[in-house]
Amino acid sequence: MTTTESPAGHGRVELAIGGMTCASCAARIERKLNKRDGVSATVNFATERATVTHRSDVTVDELVSIVEAAGYEATPPRSHDEPEDQPESAEDEHTTDLRLRFVIAAFLGAPVLAISMVPVLQFPVWQWVVLALSTTVVWVCGWPFHRAAAVNLRHGATTMDTLVSMGVTVAYLWSVYALVFGGAGVVGMRHEFSIAPSARAGADVYLEVAVGVTIFLLLGRWLEARSKRKAGAALRALLALGAKDVVVLRGDRELRIPVAELVVGDLFVVRPGEKIATDGAVEIGSSAIDRSMVTGESVPEEVGVGDGVLGGTVNVGGRLVVRATRVGTDTQLAQMAKLVEQAQTGKAEVQRLADRISAVFVPIVLALALITLAGWLVAGKPVEFAVTTAVAVLVIACPCALGLATPTALLVGTGRGAQLGILVKGPEVLESTRKIDTVVLDKTGTVTTGQMALVEVRPVAGVDRQDLLSFAGAVEQASEHPIARAITTGAQSELGSLPAVEDFRNTEGLGVVGVVDSTAVLVGRPRLLADWSIEIPAELAAVQREAEASGRTVVAVAWDGAAKGLIAVSDTVKQGSGEAIRLLRGLGLRPVLLTGDNSTVANAVAAEVGISPADVIAEVLPADKVAAVRKLQSEGHTVAMVGDGVNDAPALAAADLGLAMGTGTDVAIEAGDLTLVRGDLRATADAIRLSRRTLATIKGNLFWAFAYNVAGLPLAALGLLNPMLAGAAMAFSSVFVVTNSLRLRGFQSSTR
Repeated sequence: MTTTESPAGHGRVELAIGGMTCASCAARIERKLNKRDGVSATVNFATERATVTHRSDVTVDELVSIVEAAGYEATPPRSHDEPEDQPESAEDEHTTDLRLRFVIAAFLGAPVLAISMVPVLQFPVWQWVVLALSTTVVWVCGWPFHRAAAVNLRHGATTMDTLVSMGVTVAYLWSVYALVFGGAGVVGMRHEFSIAPSARAGADVYLEVAVGVTIFLLLGRWLEARSKRKAGAALRALLALGAKDVVVLRGDRELRIPVAELVVGDLFVVRPGEKIATDGAVEIGSSAIDRSMVTGESVPEEVGVGDGVLGGTVNVGGRLVVRATRVGTDTQLAQMAKLVEQAQTGKAEVQRLADRISAVFVPIVLALALITLAGWLVAGKPVEFAVTTAVAVLVIACPCALGLATPTALLVGTGRGAQLGILVKGPEVLESTRKIDTVVLDKTGTVTTGQMALVEVRPVAGVDRQDLLSFAGAVEQASEHPIARAITTGAQSELGSLPAVEDFRNTEGLGVVGVVDSTAVLVGRPRLLADWSIEIPAELAAVQREAEASGRTVVAVAWDGAAKGLIAVSDTVKQGSGEAIRLLRGLGLRPVLLTGDNSTVANAVAAEVGISPADVIAEVLPADKVAAVRKLQSEGHTVAMVGDGVNDAPALAAADLGLAMGTGTDVAIEAGDLTLVRGDLRATADAIRLSRRTLATIKGNLFWAFAYNVAGLPLAALGLLNPMLAGAAMAFSSVFVVTNSLRLRGFQSSTR
């Protein structure tokens, strides 16, 4: 069972619902649950889940009883970290059952359709053979429709199955009546098929209608079930990423245990080609990690001692020993699955509108069918024509496609997003993305890496660049300062090993001093050199002014009583940030840079990525970021905020749409509406494109679902549509909606 605690003494539970056949079933269960005081429920037909928020005095058993009293099944679903014991799920069994029923119905029903529609195939007693075949198709293969209708009738409810069962039953029973009492059973009777119901007087049989509708609806249900399973495949694939067992170190022994037995602090071994069992930090070894399954990044990441790794990713290099830092439901993979599932079980506003329509649609259609029957009888048409026309109204009106329009698109869209490292917290987020016109970007950690890096080395004339870098790096490697680490890392990357430093001293706020190869070396601010009576030559002073104007931090290097050069470090722009800005502009959005850094640094970064100076908001205190977002909103803008730090969380929550970088803090991720697992800013444009495309698919689905019913009902009521063709059209509408949603699986990231 999936349960969580909610504020104010409320709990939250997700129940797997069995026995639903259409959106009307979901609406009925939702109404029943919400009638209970202290309960707020949402039922999703596509995912077959009920998400229920309830007071502490309402038990899960009581919720299950409410669902069962409505005529359906309710069971707590399997939790994310619980192993899958059964090779074939109930969903697979349901799909298999539908396929078997369809195959039998098609095998027995094909002769019925052929003989009934092609007069040349009609032999003397063909109608009695057709009756025998039709009885099996209608009452054995089509039994799920009749059973569901009976259950709903027992509980005083009407659903799509009520319409189907009534239509098929009326067509079948009328045909039996015509064969036994109406003269249609005479030897040598001929029957011709027409697109519209027959208006001729006399006894006709409509067994082909009952059989055809059953076959087409079974086909539609089977394809629908298959498609729904495909639509949820991304979440199942996400849950399946985790390793099943792991090799842990127990003293000097290696022991293989189930992943579920891992605890925080355990050391475990990951060999080349194996999945990393859980989130952790590398203790021994270095390797390349393929993170594509979790983050969508196609390039493996190099990791070494102290680096963090994610459960579900693959070790493609050397042997690693990792210390577990998060296990079970606390891992990033489990949190991703939870976010995706929450998005798929929620409802967008457009879906709530469709649900309200579906709830009243069936009773209205039943009334319309009766009016159609009475109207044609009053008009003097034969009973056969009036009954067949009413059956066509019942069949064409089934609102199945309407119930599938939104949830199937959500299933596929959010699932595809998870594969690309884009997590949507809820379906209402999709509607927010359509409205935004301004994207506020936090600078540090979002547009830039958030880490200092070596960007420039400028020796004076006569000094070798490598010597300058070697001396500076050697002294700085004894310091823990971020600037020192940037210089050391850059020097090691370019030169390899560095010489040792002796007699190291740190002068707080100014720099460091040390002896390298018997030479005293100073690395720090120009003031440190001045304290040693060393002047900065004019050529270096000009370089320093230019670098600082670009927002870089400059340190001077001196030995032998003279300045030998300058080294500049800076928080570097992330790869792809410039392209991300172009992509955002291409979506009609205005990018704004928001930072607490000074204007010089902010404008330099903005210029590098292509943001206008007029769209730079600099020197903003963390507490004032919300005010900056509010100001843009007061000017009439609909604002999206992208950030990664704790100080970004209030602004993420205040924005109309919050996008949290998954490489940031848990607080920022919790405050965002969309989480970008990758640290790549281009994922922002991908998230907005995917959200907009998913919303467009939902609206397209709803249009076509409505269009089938709106166009088909008048044709059926006016006697222009044969019930069998009505059944085919209704089944096709459901398949069309699901197939249209599946096109979202082809969505591609702009980084590939």
